[in-house]
Amino acid sequence: MKKLYLIYPKKKGTIAPEIYGHFSEHIGGVIYDGIWVGKDSKVPNIRGFRKDIIDKFKAINPPVLRWPGGCYAEVYDWRDGIGDNRPTRINWWSYRDGRNEPNEVGTHEFMDFCELVGTKAYFAANLTAMTPMHIRNWMDYCLSPRGSTTLAIEREKNGHPEPFDIPYWGVGNENWGGGGNMRPEFYADECRRYATLMHNVSHDVELYACGSDSTKYEWTHGTVPNLDDKTTGFSMHYYCGRAGDPLTFTNEEWELMMVKAQKMEEIILRNWNIICAHGKQDELKLVVDEWGCWHPDGSGPSKGYNLFEQQSTMRDAVVSALTLNIFNNHCDKIRMANVAQLCNNLHALFLAGGEICIVTPTYHVFDMYKGHQGAEAIETVVTNNDDFANSISVSASVNGGKMLVTLGNLSCTEDAEISLEGIGVELSSKGKVTILAHEDMHAHNTFEDPETVAPITTDFDISKPLILPKAGIAAIEIEIE
Repeated sequence: MKKLYLIYPKKKGTIAPEIYGHFSEHIGGVIYDGIWVGKDSKVPNIRGFRKDIIDKFKAINPPVLRWPGGCYAEVYDWRDGIGDNRPTRINWWSYRDGRNEPNEVGTHEFMDFCELVGTKAYFAANLTAMTPMHIRNWMDYCLSPRGSTTLAIEREKNGHPEPFDIPYWGVGNENWGGGGNMRPEFYADECRRYATLMHNVSHDVELYACGSDSTKYEWTHGTVPNLDDKTTGFSMHYYCGRAGDPLTFTNEEWELMMVKAQKMEEIILRNWNIICAHGKQDELKLVVDEWGCWHPDGSGPSKGYNLFEQQSTMRDAVVSALTLNIFNNHCDKIRMANVAQLCNNLHALFLAGGEICIVTPTYHVFDMYKGHQGAEAIETVVTNNDDFANSISVSASVNGGKMLVTLGNLSCTEDAEISLEGIGVELSSKGKVTILAHEDMHAHNTFEDPETVAPITTDFDISKPLILPKAGIAAIEIEIE
């Protein structure tokens, strides 16, 4: 039997709600026939956005949604997406799937979606192809008070008199690659130049510098010491990639994916150590604004029509649970994270097409974990006969008189029997446990069977062991004294 110690006196910090953020790029089917069906569609919608997604997304308390990219941000001109007679442009991804960008969803539409679901927006600014003044004008258009500037008046004429709520802005995206193929020192100088004008519009917004691509620590070494105090976040991307087929993977491929996903912790620590080495730890937090699995195309309902669309199995759900536990346990270092993507794409929460919309197992993980948002993370230790039990991923937090404990069983072959013990805190004998599991680790939801994988919530006697199924996830809610 494994023992889970919940060490109440050892608090790690507050879990920023934004750690549970999301991402919606103009790529594949994320936007069009994903979240957006159009105002004249027969699909139930609210002002053009799919009603099913609005309702279900709102239910998991999404704190922030990143837009418009991703790589698409590197070719995006915000003026294409406002007013009437919008142009059709080559999308960044047109070379892959042949689709051009109609600009039906621009600033106003996207912000309408954010308001409908109750989330804040995180805009990725085009540092690659636009001037600092062009981005400053976008911020003026979005943020200036009603009637105060010519651009604010233009915003009002386009239907939104009051300023938009956009507290987070990225100063570029992946500038080490598609975002200009820059060298780190050059990017740092450009970031300072753009951030100076962006900061001049509003001192209240948070500006995030482009950070490293997973293990490219030379980028972190080259940029961090050259950034100024106008940027308060350091973006980093890590996709744990692929391990076999998305649906027919082997036990060995399951284990390989878990190893890849666990590497997120090393990447966080190494980037953070570089930030600390340059004395920036009090002003520059990590922003993991792209993360998730990246399987081969074609396993989603569109069968390859939507670029990068893939199914989400229990394996993807466990990767989500593991990753979110890592974020919770390093909440003192992380300002924000954004799983990629929201719909019909990589590691998606929703799969949609026509009138059908379903949630994936990953969606259920975010629902089970939402109680961590804004809570205080506490220390946890799992042992197995006095040895550390590495097959169990866990994090715990307290908020008022409640504790939330979330666990992922990284083994696809063995159930885990776990007893809970509080140190420095009295645990109520009664609680509730939500289990997300399936006897088949390949299980996933489809348009034909949308409830194949769904969580089950029951009462739980804390004094008795928890049986966590193989490849399963649990969220335990406990009253504390």
